[in-house]
Amino acid sequence: MNKISIIGTGSVGSTIAYTLTAMGIASEIVMIDINNDKALGEALDIRQGTPFLGACSIYAGDYPDAANSNIVILTSGIARRPGQSRLELAQTNVDITKKIIPQITKYAPDATYIIVSNPVDILTYTFCKRSGLPENRIIGSGTILDTSRLRARLSEYYNINQSNVHAYVFGEHGDSSFIPWSVANISNVPIDDCDKLISTDTSSYPKFDRDEVEQYVRKSGGIVIERKGATFYAVSASVCHICKCLLAGIDTTMTVSTLMHGEYGVDDVCLSVLNIVGNEGAKAKVLMPLTDDELVKLRKSSDTLKDVINSLDI
Repeated sequence: MNKISIIGTGSVGSTIAYTLTAMGIASEIVMIDINNDKALGEALDIRQGTPFLGACSIYAGDYPDAANSNIVILTSGIARRPGQSRLELAQTNVDITKKIIPQITKYAPDATYIIVSNPVDILTYTFCKRSGLPENRIIGSGTILDTSRLRARLSEYYNINQSNVHAYVFGEHGDSSFIPWSVANISNVPIDDCDKLISTDTSSYPKFDRDEVEQYVRKSGGIVIERKGATFYAVSASVCHICKCLLAGIDTTMTVSTLMHGEYGVDDVCLSVLNIVGNEGAKAKVLMPLTDDELVKLRKSSDTLKDVINSLDI
């Protein structure tokens, strides 16, 4: 039995619950929200579709109902408004997270926690420092969403299946993130060589523009918020991918936010590099070779987050 509890049933939390059910990842889902009527309504709406989805018991509950959860997902907090940066949400959502931590860890001390609320790196750091849980059981969704956006964009450039695109976004889930282009490739063909080495009689590729792709990845979340008010489909798919890998019998690499301990010269901050994730949580980091310029960008991202952490009451 795979039991997953979701704290926060706004657009992101409820879409994660629906996607988990549709993908058949969880056999039991508990939806917890300070607005219990909202949680009840979302659970009922999804439950009434289960005859055509995965077999799943999904219901609204409170913290005690999270007992024996394999995974707990935190999506609670104030949502980002149009024009607002993730870091501007920091103190409000840190305070909300600090209130939640003792209530949920009391009942689900052995669960793996996935932090999704923004600013995700700051809240993941808060959870690491305040919860007393093993670090490998605390995972921020981090740049897995940015990485998904990057791969989607590159697959459009070359009209190729997204699963053939191997590229990552490192650092903060936010404005100081960066793409380590030195390791980006499509089926082992370096990105900068794809237009020359991937050729067909019927296809021609546009000139590859790194700056355009980087801006697309960095700004697309804000663009979606501006156009429809919130982002939730892509982040839901990303979080469900983490859940699937946590429950699997074999490890998977992904860019998620975890506490750094000197890797790449970065310490005492949560940000995203490549991690090995499996049923033991985030068990190790994969130290991909970065160029000197990429190392500078990673450390700049770290400094950006540390400046915020130092200004907060964590």
